[in-house]
Amino acid sequence: MLTPAPKNDELNIYVNAIHFLLLLICCSQKVPIANESEGKLQKDQLPNFVASVKGKPGFHYLISNALYLLLIPLFVIVLTYDLFSTLSTIYDLFQIWNELSFKFDNVTVLLLVVLCLVSLVFTTIYLMSRPKNVYLVNFSSYKPDPSRMCTRESFLQIASQTGKFSDETLAFKKKILERSGIGNMTYGPKSLMENPAENGNMEEARKETEAFIVNHYKLRSNIFSYNLGGMGCSAGLISIDLAQKLLQVEPNCYALVVSTENITLGWYVGNDRSMLLTNCLFRVGGAAILLSNRSSDRSSSKYQLVRTLRSHQVDDNSYNCIMQKEDEFQHVGVKISKNLMVVAGEALKTHITALGPLVLPMSEQLLFLATSVARKIFKMKINLYIPDIKLAFEHFCIHTGGRGVLDGIEKNLQLNEWHMEPSRMTLNRFGNTSSSSVWYELAAKRRIRKGDRICQITINLNPTLDKNPWIDEIDNFPVQVPQDAPIAF
Repeated sequence: MLTPAPKNDELNIYVNAIHFLLLLICCSQKVPIANESEGKLQKDQLPNFVASVKGKPGFHYLISNALYLLLIPLFVIVLTYDLFSTLSTIYDLFQIWNELSFKFDNVTVLLLVVLCLVSLVFTTIYLMSRPKNVYLVNFSSYKPDPSRMCTRESFLQIASQTGKFSDETLAFKKKILERSGIGNMTYGPKSLMENPAENGNMEEARKETEAFIVNHYKLRSNIFSYNLGGMGCSAGLISIDLAQKLLQVEPNCYALVVSTENITLGWYVGNDRSMLLTNCLFRVGGAAILLSNRSSDRSSSKYQLVRTLRSHQVDDNSYNCIMQKEDEFQHVGVKISKNLMVVAGEALKTHITALGPLVLPMSEQLLFLATSVARKIFKMKINLYIPDIKLAFEHFCIHTGGRGVLDGIEKNLQLNEWHMEPSRMTLNRFGNTSSSSVWYELAAKRRIRKGDRICQITINLNPTLDKNPWIDEIDNFPVQVPQDAPIAF
């Protein structure tokens, strides 16, 4: 979760007992849906865990500002008393204070000094041990040369020129592209665009993503370098999580995260339909993100990194839903199983359940707690209240895994077109750039204001970087993306 850096932290102060109890209830919920008896998932659906949630602005405002509302009457009483009190009364109070001040003996003074020293020691320990603030100083997204632009028609022509795909496979690819939400301005790897028949060797793959940063920029020899290869579309935010943890233990440091995807080696040349989806959706892209824990960078940083959270699904279905393997003719590709949406839904459900107590306003937590107690303790037959995640964030950057992924998350988080616009426009303009997609979406957001909170969600299943790849064409978006866009091929 990101929030613009110049604003002070606006974390909610939770009551510990309620927070702990709510966390236990959240963890004990098997499937947080509106009706447990209707909790069986269809193969093509995400769990509907935000069904029938309506905003309650009055209640939300009352609970969120309860402290201020309670202080207003007290302030009025004190002000009224000051206005009507006499000078003699104020003089009497000063006299009492002066009399008490002369009665302090040496022991009392010593105790006060010790108390102040102890408070100072504990305050110092707290300030030194608390987590360091991590700031997102700046980020850039990669915009390839126009010569690398790959329209949907040219993609199908390239696939045909390889001589590897049957007519049925080409027709299947055409059908996927027409319904994918991808436009005609995405980018392909140089080797595939210029010589499709010879694409796929290691040398060409290295040219696509070659970026030996430490050597190229002559960085110091004591730089720590980590490679999170093989972690799929979630690698970008996983690397942010790793960088944040490193910055918590290394003072006054910078962390540079470079996120990209290699399309050349991932190109599948077989005819197994379960392995063709990656060919159609993935496109060239990349991003670089500079993080810092230096307090001096606070004022110049674009955002502050507030929290990272990872959720794991440990079961065979999750492990096998996306798998790189060989087909029956020993062609290597990425196989995507039919239960991908079910697995993604379970992962998203687990993630939101863990994230809710950390970010949701107290009003939503109290409503969830009340319905949980009513159902579990009093056995009341009422629907479990599902908190509205939109009250925790102003903006969402959702991984552009495909139109189906975006549609499912939009429906089940009850997001609207305004929330989904950056994700859909990124899919249309740049395609699925894998781990870097959420940074293209963040770059496309021109409506972020000081203090706004941003939620980035990814699901795993020596380039020249422009400061913002949208800068020359953002005024051309949003565009209308049809459900089915025929291709003249």
